[in-house]
Amino acid sequence: MYRYDQFDAQIVRERVAQFRGQVARRLSGDLLEDEFKPLRLQNGVYLQLHAYMLRIAIPYGQLSPRQLRRLAEIARDYDKGYGHFTTRQNIQFNWVALKDIPDVLEKLAEVEMHAIQTSGNCIRNTTTDHYAGAAQDEVLDPRAWCEIIRQWSTFHPEFAFLPRKFKIAVTAAEHDRAAIRVHDVGLHIRKRGDEVGFEVHVGGGQGRTPHIAALVNPFVPEDRILDYLEAIMRVYNRYGRRDNKYKARIKILVSELGEAEYIRQVEEEFAAQRPDEKIDLPAEEIARIHAYFAPPPLAEKSAGSKLLDAAKVADPAFARWTRTNLHPHKTPGYASVTVSLKPLGVAPGDATDAQMEVVADLAEQYGYGDIRVSHAQNLILPHVALDDLPAVYAALDAAGLGAANESRITDMIVCPGLDFCNLANARSIPVALEVQKIFADPAYEEDIGKLHINVSGCINACGHHHVGHIGILGVDRKGEEFYQILLGGRADEKAALGEIVGPGLRADDVPGAIHRVVEYYRAQRTSPAEKFIDTLERLGHQPFQDALYAAD
Repeated sequence: MYRYDQFDAQIVRERVAQFRGQVARRLSGDLLEDEFKPLRLQNGVYLQLHAYMLRIAIPYGQLSPRQLRRLAEIARDYDKGYGHFTTRQNIQFNWVALKDIPDVLEKLAEVEMHAIQTSGNCIRNTTTDHYAGAAQDEVLDPRAWCEIIRQWSTFHPEFAFLPRKFKIAVTAAEHDRAAIRVHDVGLHIRKRGDEVGFEVHVGGGQGRTPHIAALVNPFVPEDRILDYLEAIMRVYNRYGRRDNKYKARIKILVSELGEAEYIRQVEEEFAAQRPDEKIDLPAEEIARIHAYFAPPPLAEKSAGSKLLDAAKVADPAFARWTRTNLHPHKTPGYASVTVSLKPLGVAPGDATDAQMEVVADLAEQYGYGDIRVSHAQNLILPHVALDDLPAVYAALDAAGLGAANESRITDMIVCPGLDFCNLANARSIPVALEVQKIFADPAYEEDIGKLHINVSGCINACGHHHVGHIGILGVDRKGEEFYQILLGGRADEKAALGEIVGPGLRADDVPGAIHRVVEYYRAQRTSPAEKFIDTLERLGHQPFQDALYAAD
């Protein structure tokens, strides 16, 4: 993984010292909250419903055991013993006292972490495939390009005050696990012969006006991608609305200009860049960054494992976990392991300090010191030998992390909702937990197969409800919480926005309605191999809508 150089370390230390002074002025009353707000946002600090919240950056979702242990320490010593992993591959602490935040940031700086680019109208943490560097289907490891984009964007003076927050995602695999088409900019790394380039998508996003991104350029050579991103950002910075935050995202600009006109302006801006404006990105520098992400020295293994096979026969629960929570590795004899943060009865994405330490220990002992955060709010051990899987599972299960549900119906993306967020107008966590109970039987859930439910507590869509196969959106009606159901969303290479299928339901009615939809799918699928989303697309929305609102 990338290591700080002396300049990185100095910048982060200086930022902590500056913020310590700003916090002291706020606590003394020398700064009012409105004056403090732009300063705290630059350091990842939000004022939530009950307290300040600190959001910590995990660039491209990668952590070392040392860093995860430091997050566990912060959860234990400064919060209520847990942290919340987010869809931006970051972590949030909801109960850190403002007076303690400078100390927390100082502790983060000691392990090469910070909270820069986690809030405010800037280019946010660049995300990527959580299996990057291990996936069989990638053309190359995309993390190096995430790091290059991070270095380019962090303190870029032209993009420090954008019309709104700006999100970039990168993938290099044919199957999109980074949801690039619902990002402000989505980059898909391609190869033409030996030449590396980027397929560029612009204008995706969710929220109150969701859009699928437009394909703006099918192939930008790698040594020109920063110049091309600069052109994209300049056009957005020039025309993006600053008078209306609801119309300020780049998706609105692309929509209002039209795709053809927006592309014309980007190409014109790109062509107009003077030689002295071009970003010098020599091949040597690209290679230097890539070297930080060299594969670990994996010991040679056979493609199978007799130890693994025997353990699966001996323990049906372990066998089920291997069927759901493993992903094929590019190296024979290894697998990538999803550590589910969605056990029954726990707010999705939450992990205790003790659980974080268990994952750190496993990464150190069995996973070559590599941990990832997925945008689905789980943790990943990307490099685990097949022989070691029984021991890894046993430790995870003992820590309450053995749920066998990756990409299954209980593996929901869920925002904090009205339990924490001052923007929310409905609770999301309690509704998600009640839906989980309906599908708690592991055999039943496995029979259902891959099915994504995403839950948001308001129209801002932090729970990605627009791209869930089933989306649940909480709304407020005269002080009562209702939940609109969306069907047909997906965030992969066939990205689509879900459609609201009828009137909102009371919270108590949501689990039963979802159960009816799932049972209709099971009755109509051509075989157990046909996924929910495929059956829905084959039959259309109407019969599923009828099932949703049918009487029990």
